[in-house]
Amino acid sequence: MIYKRRFIAHIQKGLEGSHCLLQIIIGPRQVGKTTAAMQIQKEWAGKTLYTSADDSLPPGPEWIQHHWQMARREKEKPPLLILDEVQKIQGWSRTVKALWDEDRRLGLACRVMLLGSSSLLLQKGLAESLSGRFMLHSCPHWSYGEMRDAFGFSLEDWLYFGGYPGTGQLKADQETWKAYIRDSLIETVLNKDIFQMQNITKPALFRHLFLLAIRYPAEILSYNKMLGQLQDAGNTTTLAHYLHLLSSAFLVDGIELYKVGERPKRGSSPKLIIRNNALITALSKTPFSETRNNPELWGRIVENAVGAQILNSMPRMNTEVYYWRKTGAEVDFVVQTPETTWAIEVKSSKMRPARGLGKFLSEKKNSRPFIVGGSGMQLEEFFATDPNELFL
Repeated sequence: MIYKRRFIAHIQKGLEGSHCLLQIIIGPRQVGKTTAAMQIQKEWAGKTLYTSADDSLPPGPEWIQHHWQMARREKEKPPLLILDEVQKIQGWSRTVKALWDEDRRLGLACRVMLLGSSSLLLQKGLAESLSGRFMLHSCPHWSYGEMRDAFGFSLEDWLYFGGYPGTGQLKADQETWKAYIRDSLIETVLNKDIFQMQNITKPALFRHLFLLAIRYPAEILSYNKMLGQLQDAGNTTTLAHYLHLLSSAFLVDGIELYKVGERPKRGSSPKLIIRNNALITALSKTPFSETRNNPELWGRIVENAVGAQILNSMPRMNTEVYYWRKTGAEVDFVVQTPETTWAIEVKSSKMRPARGLGKFLSEKKNSRPFIVGGSGMQLEEFFATDPNELFL
């Protein structure tokens, strides 16, 4: 079945006109970046060329130069060049800048799309060389609405099996599904996107930190407590750096404590949000039926999904996501936008009492409350709605 995600239309629009910019698609592995590029390629009127640098030994900058020159050979209609996993090439951004600027000087009409699965490496290259030359598009984990429309997922399916489109037909066989997530997704990201591309001095510690985070979704975990549970432990600075790398690979975020009236507290105990619930449940020994019937575990699954939905969907340029806790009171998520501060309470059960909305609102007078589940917005409606429509 052909399913087109909404961001594809924005990319196609960005490729139009005589003065279009580089179109850069960033997002985690196995969420459809290449599929989206193929859909755009199929509808392109002129010549197209797709190639990927996703090899065990990434090519050098001359790889970019070769394929760019091949695309330039098309004279009648603007060609479309698609370079996948471009961040793996040493010095990619300088090479792209030189070729792009040369096209502008020569009046060439080559259209270029760059795809990547490492936020950290792509953002570094963009900041170093390509300022003012690109449009950045996010290809996030699939939402409930997308998995529902494309694969017939129920809300409970999506909360447990997550938002990887390649698993849409595997949920009937949980063992096969878990093996796919472990081997084709997690191991590939760790081994190819992180260990090969980053200087990880303690790879065993990095892996153990990821597995520890998976065990504590939507929980606040101090760095000292992490150190007490990890083998080959380093120090809190190392853990904070490794957590940042996990975030750049779209796996785990450690959101920080919000301080009313002050700057957010850097280095606070992070609240761990797993970007896709499939990463949690695929590494768990608890099957779907037992997970659903365990109120405490299911509550964590739901709360993590709320945090992940916000992080995956909202632009990081003008929104920040925190949690708040003070003297026993807690707010699950605080979303700071340029106009408003939202205090978000997640209730996976109507019996669950509010834990801190009132106290937070009394301290932050102009903030707004938002309740997900229970007496607030129903879970299905919330997960089927773009958070930008709710909070921006």
